[in-house]
Amino acid sequence: MVWLRMAIVAIENLSKVYQLGSLELRVLRDLDLSIEQGEYVAIMGPSGSGKSTLLNMIGCLDRPTSGNYSLGGQNVSELEDTQLSLIRGARIGFVFQSFNLINQLNVIENIAVPMYYQGRSERQSAERAKELAEMVGLGERVEHRPSELSGGQQQRVAIARALANDPLIILADEPTGNLDSESGAEILKILVDLHKQGKTLIVVTHDRDIAASAERVVELLDGRIARQHYNQERQ
Repeated sequence: MVWLRMAIVAIENLSKVYQLGSLELRVLRDLDLSIEQGEYVAIMGPSGSGKSTLLNMIGCLDRPTSGNYSLGGQNVSELEDTQLSLIRGARIGFVFQSFNLINQLNVIENIAVPMYYQGRSERQSAERAKELAEMVGLGERVEHRPSELSGGQQQRVAIARALANDPLIILADEPTGNLDSESGAEILKILVDLHKQGKTLIVVTHDRDIAASAERVVELLDGRIARQHYNQERQ
């Protein structure tokens, strides 16, 4: 039996055009995409296909030139910068290829950064951050700074930070791109576990192992969806 789930991400006729002097660079072209609550989607495609631009749109880091984008039922296509910033902080968790940790802060403090911006108390933030550090296997490294951690451990901190405010969606941009195969496999396991827990994951990747672990693979070419398929039957 197939269970219907609510669309968390709903994109309709979305286009993005950058104006370079007298030239127009059309990066996304009338793209339609719907991602359901709890779905794990891998976005793939060659360089220049529009993957990063699409992720920026979904992450409310950029606005479309035309078309509509709704996140959790709210049309965010034409919101002002301040409103988009609030949505990013409360509803979206980001994981970057280069980790983007703050070198002066330890593990707990790095994980707690998004909660600070949401006005949580220092005590609440620290308790939540410690729980998340333990969840990603860093319970014994909470006082360490990024320079004292391996790349795989830094990416675990980044994943924990992305979960801090219990976001609607988690966006990951090449999360294993800077890791060796062993560390990449550890990060992959965490992503799979998050999916099993019902988290909505959207991952841009060249990693075939990540693509194989996703519920659905969306392949972009020249700013359009060229192909998409499910890896496993939805239960």
